[in-house]
Amino acid sequence: MKVKIFKIRLSDEFIFADQKVLDYFLQENNILKYETAFVKDDESYWSVVLYYEELKIQVNEPKPQKYSVEQDVELSLDEIKILDLLKLWRSEKAKDQKLPVYFIATNKELFSIAKYKPAKKEELLDIKGFGKHKIENYGEEIIEILETV
Repeated sequence: MKVKIFKIRLSDEFIFADQKVLDYFLQENNILKYETAFVKDDESYWSVVLYYEELKIQVNEPKPQKYSVEQDVELSLDEIKILDLLKLWRSEKAKDQKLPVYFIATNKELFSIAKYKPAKKEELLDIKGFGKHKIENYGEEIIEILETV
């Protein structure tokens, strides 16, 4: 088991880049355990400690393309309703877990879920940004939200 520490700075100048590095790392590794802490120093930031195993990538086998929608694509009324419900769920989940909302799911991931509408939690693997960890923690709840619309 390996350990990696990330610093997610909250200022507009750094938050996007820091989150992008973390998102990439989460997609490329098998996260076994994580710890987070909010640090309020001269600058406020989230400290994220990840315990992980590197995913074994087979060289000859291309990685399947994951589903991802740009946020400028128009949504139907049902898709807008799904997106609103997902954002509300994400806010409540983040508040309960004392995490930033983007740790639960990014706006782009929620947008892609609303557009793709997976019927089973395993289908969440087809959405860019969703790996084993997110699906184990949030997959059932996301599918339940989709079933209500």
